[in-house]
Amino acid sequence: MREPRSAYDNVRADPGRRLRVAMFVHEFPALSETFVLNQITGLIDLGHDVTIFATGARGDPMMHPDVHAYGLLNRLHYRGMPESRVARVLGAPVAAVRCAFRRPAALVKSLNLARYAGDARSLSLLYWSSCLRAQEKFDIVHCHFGTVGREVAFLREIGAIGGKLVVSFHGVDMSACLEDGDKLYRHLFEKGDLFLPISDHWRQRLIGMGSDPPRTCVHRMGVDLRRFPFQRWTKAAGRAMEILTVGRLVEKKGIEYGLRAVAQAATRGMPLRYSIVGDGPLRDRLERLADDLGIGGQTTFLGWQDQERVIEMLRTSDILLAPSVTDKNGDQEGIPVTLMEAMASGVLVVSTRHSGIPELVSSGTTGFLAEERDVGGIAHALDTLICDPGLGERMSVAARAKVAAAFDIGVLNRQLEAHYRMLLSSGVPAASSASMWRAASSAD
Repeated sequence: MREPRSAYDNVRADPGRRLRVAMFVHEFPALSETFVLNQITGLIDLGHDVTIFATGARGDPMMHPDVHAYGLLNRLHYRGMPESRVARVLGAPVAAVRCAFRRPAALVKSLNLARYAGDARSLSLLYWSSCLRAQEKFDIVHCHFGTVGREVAFLREIGAIGGKLVVSFHGVDMSACLEDGDKLYRHLFEKGDLFLPISDHWRQRLIGMGSDPPRTCVHRMGVDLRRFPFQRWTKAAGRAMEILTVGRLVEKKGIEYGLRAVAQAATRGMPLRYSIVGDGPLRDRLERLADDLGIGGQTTFLGWQDQERVIEMLRTSDILLAPSVTDKNGDQEGIPVTLMEAMASGVLVVSTRHSGIPELVSSGTTGFLAEERDVGGIAHALDTLICDPGLGERMSVAARAKVAAAFDIGVLNRQLEAHYRMLLSSGVPAASSASMWRAASSAD
């Protein structure tokens, strides 16, 4: 199938010099954060030198194959701070001595309680300064999640690291109950060079919190279309509909409402099977709920699976169900990458009007959206897709076109490279980068 012209075809890789990029994340590797991994590997593919810094590993039961394929563990540095306060204090003299030889000024400033409060008191700035002591200045220091960027802005101020500061905001870093949220990022908004929320929804939220509009540009997460070949959707006669959910089993994923909707659809005589990929603190409760709803025999909890297995399951699934909700702490999604993967593959999607999801899924055209926690609305969407194969076929084609036009990770990574180079160009302000994005967006 010929892909439609992308809205970002005007963004091309700059053949300029190789860039040194520091990528800061909270945990790495993290199986559910393929959006971070795709960005790192994409920058490496473009010829840049990427070094990864993380507070620790998530401890997932398996690892994405690209972590090994790209040798990312050899590029990875952990902060090295013990979780126990006692162990942290006992280890502080060693961290201080290591830092003193290379970054004595950073050592002194990292302990400035008056300016850095909890970040100094916890000794986090000290341990980070020790970790970074041998690093030369980077061209770009890119942080994923605002809370990570906030601390890295302090690290740059004390001289522990150097480079243009770019921060990607994903949702939880703006939506979960943040004490004095507008104050939390005040220093970051003053000192950061470019802020990249993943949707228009979150760009407006960031600006409302105090970020400078010209330095606040939407940069979406995306998927590698080569890994998700398109199959035009068709329903085989007499076969049960295969429904799939992929994600952590936590409240904001809304899987409780997915189970209730599937149960409601099943009571109408619809033959279906429901597979849930992922794990988390709600697994036992959700398994009991499936039994209580009478769909335990039709529902399978598969735990975490590697990406190749997920791709295989997408090939055999009819509907990707992502019933996202705002949790009791205010935590919201960004735009789930699993929705992009399903749409790229030709799998039909049913989700909710939540966060930036409507920027990806146009209800009635590229999928169906219900209101959050609207079990009846979700069940109705499932019924409609089951009963109208022609609609499903048209939707699958439109959905692939949407992802190819606006969420192709190869194009997005070239655009990210362009953002970097514009920041580094003499006399070119970040506002020009924002203008470039708006011009590309208006063409979509």
